[in-house]
Amino acid sequence: MLTITDLDYAVQGRPLFRSASAQIAVGWKVGLIGRNGTGKSTLLRLIREEVENASPNASIKLNKRARMGWVAQEVEANDDTIMEVVLAADLERHALMQEAETATDTNRIGEIYERLTDMDAWNADTRAAIVLSGLGFKPEDFHRATKEFSGGWRMRAAIAGVLVSEPDVLLLDEPTNYLDLEGAAWLEGYIRKYPHTVIMVSHDREMLNRSVTHTLALEHQQLTVTPGGYDDWMKLQAAKTAQLTAQKAKQDAERAHLQAFVDRFKAKASKARQAQSRVKMLEKMQDIAIPIAERTTPFNFPAPNGKLAPPMLELEDADLGYGEDARILSAVSLRLDPDDRIAIVGANGEGKTTLVKSIAERLPLMSGQRKCSPTLKIGYFSQDQLDELTAGETVLDHVSQKLPKGTPQSKARGKAAQMGFSYEKVETLVEKLSGGEKVRLLLGLMSIDKPHVLILDEPTSHLDIDSREALIYALNDFPGAVLLITHDVYLAEATADQLWLVNKGRAKRYDGDLKDYKKLVMQADRA
Repeated sequence: MLTITDLDYAVQGRPLFRSASAQIAVGWKVGLIGRNGTGKSTLLRLIREEVENASPNASIKLNKRARMGWVAQEVEANDDTIMEVVLAADLERHALMQEAETATDTNRIGEIYERLTDMDAWNADTRAAIVLSGLGFKPEDFHRATKEFSGGWRMRAAIAGVLVSEPDVLLLDEPTNYLDLEGAAWLEGYIRKYPHTVIMVSHDREMLNRSVTHTLALEHQQLTVTPGGYDDWMKLQAAKTAQLTAQKAKQDAERAHLQAFVDRFKAKASKARQAQSRVKMLEKMQDIAIPIAERTTPFNFPAPNGKLAPPMLELEDADLGYGEDARILSAVSLRLDPDDRIAIVGANGEGKTTLVKSIAERLPLMSGQRKCSPTLKIGYFSQDQLDELTAGETVLDHVSQKLPKGTPQSKARGKAAQMGFSYEKVETLVEKLSGGEKVRLLLGLMSIDKPHVLILDEPTSHLDIDSREALIYALNDFPGAVLLITHDVYLAEATADQLWLVNKGRAKRYDGDLKDYKKLVMQADRA
C-alpha cells in the first residue's frame, strides 16, 4: 500500500530522516510513534506531498488509484451545518453528486451512478450519523450551523468527515487530542474495524495497544516497522537492547584478549607476524553500538507546606454554571481529602471543566457553599492556559516572575532547568515553544507554589509517551490530592483510585473503576 525508500529530510539544517525506509501493507492499522520533535507530523506531510521531498534517491509511493484522507484543519465557523460539512468532506462523492444534477450525457450519467453505487454513496447520511454520534454529537446537533460550535467541536466534525469518506489510506495526527474518554474509546473500536489502511500518530498508549496491528517507530532518524501495539514494540526494544548488550560484552572480551596478545608479543621477533595479524583483526572488528535511550526530564511536584486535615475541601448543595440561563450542574455535594486520587469522567459538554473551575475558584458558585481551609493552595492546569502565556516574554521571564522578588537569576535558571529547559532554551520566547514545552512550563510554574491539590484538565494532549510516563511517576510521588480530567486511559488507571461521574446535570462519586465505566459507555452506544 505504501512504500518509503531511502528518505532523507532536514528542517533548518536539522536532519529528521537519514536513508529511512519502511513498507506498509494493505489493511494494516499502523501506530506512528516517536518523541516530540522527531518528525512524525513531517512524515505525514511528506506522504501527503504537502512538503517536497528534495532527496533525489528517495521515494514515497502509494498504490495506484488509492484514495488518501486526512484531517487538514478544523471546520470553518459558518452557516453550513455539521452534517453538510461532514458529507462534503468526501470530495469525490460531493463532486459526483453535484455533477449528477447537471449531467446530460447518458454514458456519463451511467458512469456517475455506477461509481456512486460502488462508493455506497446513498448510505453516507447514515454513516455520518453513526460517526458523529460516536464522536459525541447529539442528533439535534447534526443540523446546527458550525459557527455555533467551539473550535474543539469543529475539529471533531473534521475528524468525522474524513472517517465517513473512508479513504483507502487514512492518516490521523493525534486524533484523541480533541476527544473525551468516551470519544476516544469509540474511535479505538472504529479504527480496529476500519476496512482499509490507517496510519495514526498517537501518544495514547492504550489506544495504540488496542487498535493497531503494527507499530512504525521513528528513532535515531530511522523508521522501523514491527507487529503489534506499543507494549509489543517495547518488549522487542528491550530484547534487542539485551541482545546487543550481550554481544558487546562478548566483543569487548575478545578485543581485550587480542590487545593483550599484541601488547605482550609485539616486540618479540618470533611472534611479530602473529601480533600483526591480531592488530589487523582488531582494525577490522566492527563496533557494536547500543542505541542510547534519550532521557526525559522528570516532572516534580514538591510536597505542600503542612498537611491539612480532612475534609480539605467541600462543595455542599452547589449549583455551578455561568448564569441562570447557563446552569450546568445542580445540587453538587462532593468532598476532597488530602490523599485523594480522583479521575473525573463524563462526556464532553456535561460539565467536567465547569466542576474543576468551581473547585479551583476560577468560577464562582451560583448557589450552595464551598468550604476549605484558608491556607489551602490549589494548582490548576488547563489547556486554555497555553494561550495565557505572555507573548514576547521568555521562559526565564515567566519563571522569574513566579519566584519571590529579588531572587537571583542563577536560581531562576536552576528552577527552569529542573522543569526541563536548558541554559539556551530559557531564553526562548514562549510563542516559539512546542505544545509539550508549554505544558512543561505551566506545570513547572504551578509547582512553585507547592499546592495541596493538583487539578489537571487534559494535561497530556501535547506530551509524548515518555513524558506521560514521567508525569505518572510525579503524580504518584506527590503527597497531596489530585483531580484529573483526561482522555488517556493509561494515565487515569495509573494514577486514580476513584472516579467522579459528571452526567445529566449532576456530579457524584461513581462506584466502579474505569473498566466498569467504559462498559457502561459502550452499552449506552449500542442501546
